[in-house]
Amino acid sequence: MDDPSFNIADEKHGIVGGYVPERPDWTIPQNWQAYTADEHGTWKVLFDRQMERVRGRACQAYLDGLNDLPITDAAIPNFDALSEVLTAKTGWQVVAVPGMVPNDVFFDHLANRRFPAGQFIRKRHQLDYLQEPDVFHDIFGHVPMMMNPVMADFMQAYGEGGLRAEKLGVLDRLARLYWYTVEFGLVEQPEGLRIFGAGILSSFTETVFALDDASPNRIGFDLRRVMRTHYRIDEFQESYFVLPSIDSLFELAQTDFGPIYDELSGQADLRASDVLESDRVFHHGTGAYHKAL
Repeated sequence: MDDPSFNIADEKHGIVGGYVPERPDWTIPQNWQAYTADEHGTWKVLFDRQMERVRGRACQAYLDGLNDLPITDAAIPNFDALSEVLTAKTGWQVVAVPGMVPNDVFFDHLANRRFPAGQFIRKRHQLDYLQEPDVFHDIFGHVPMMMNPVMADFMQAYGEGGLRAEKLGVLDRLARLYWYTVEFGLVEQPEGLRIFGAGILSSFTETVFALDDASPNRIGFDLRRVMRTHYRIDEFQESYFVLPSIDSLFELAQTDFGPIYDELSGQADLRASDVLESDRVFHHGTGAYHKAL
């Protein structure tokens, strides 16, 4: 923020906005004091209405993390204050970035237990949808789960795996794992399916769609299945994958993906809407939402 060429009011941010970093790791000062009253007000609107949505829908690990962090409706959270709590709990910290960063930069941060969070916040007319990850998506959606030791280890392992996958030219396979877990994952709990994916938890509309709508498929998680499956970046997901528990991420964090990449190299990709005979199906969706687009 000390760079006058960087404006938190810009419509595009980070790499997609043509931002030229001053630091190799793309980090910037959060410059918390520069947020305006209107920007804090936008945070409050987003926070208050989303808290109503996640009750009864978010997984317990997320709710526990949110409760233990200095994240409230009062103001955009201070990254230093978040990092103090996170570091004590799981060894992670939050670092500010101007928006989306290059893949190798993103993976390196994760591999070193740094979560890169967008420093800007969306405009009032973008409350329901923003393609870029802003401070609300990153902090409200992602950071509470980083308080969970299993998720913390998984995210570090994903960063390490991402650096390797990029060199091997198989990043698309690994990206699907991130998408269908960290961003849009569901998990079983005794009381029913719950959400742990940040892309859902930070979305006012998809929080309901993912669990309550008849349109999408809800399918038991299978690693190879997920790594073969395309996803939607412009709309609600056509399928959501369900982990048996958050603790099952521990096994994924220990997985050597090299042999799996080799195994999948000769297999065709699957459409986001596909349901296979071998799937454990919690709900076979009608597909009505996407058919109507």
